[in-house]
Amino acid sequence: MAVDLSVLPPRKGPRPETTGREIPHDQLEDFSPPEIRDALLARAKQLPGVFTSPSLVSEPGSTALRLKRGNRPFEAFLHPSVDEFGHIHRSGFMHLTVPVEALPALTELGWIEPHPITRRAEFPNSIVMLYAPRDEDELEVAAVVLQASYEQAVA
Repeated sequence: MAVDLSVLPPRKGPRPETTGREIPHDQLEDFSPPEIRDALLARAKQLPGVFTSPSLVSEPGSTALRLKRGNRPFEAFLHPSVDEFGHIHRSGFMHLTVPVEALPALTELGWIEPHPITRRAEFPNSIVMLYAPRDEDELEVAAVVLQASYEQAVA
């Protein structure tokens, strides 16, 4: 199933303020209520072959979304990891990889911003920050983007 991310609804409200650090780990205004973050994590754990652990490429409180190591596409994973395709932060936003062709639409719709680490050549251009889902409707959008990231990782 190829997920078409260009048909998602636009995100409501202004983009969240981020810290402006090289690697954003905070959304200063928008975050997931605990039950929404928990539901997002539960959906990630239901994806076939996905297992979780503390992230090796982010802050310790982030939950990594991993697949068993294999010969997989470079643009599908956070690096230097070879098995982590995304992680969910305590505030509910995610760093994950998305199909490169979906970047313009997701940015225009207001769901993502490029991860600053992508300015470095050793990291794929497909790493983004997906803003934290704030309610059930936004959880559905986050689940669709997560599905696209997962499909890219297992391709």
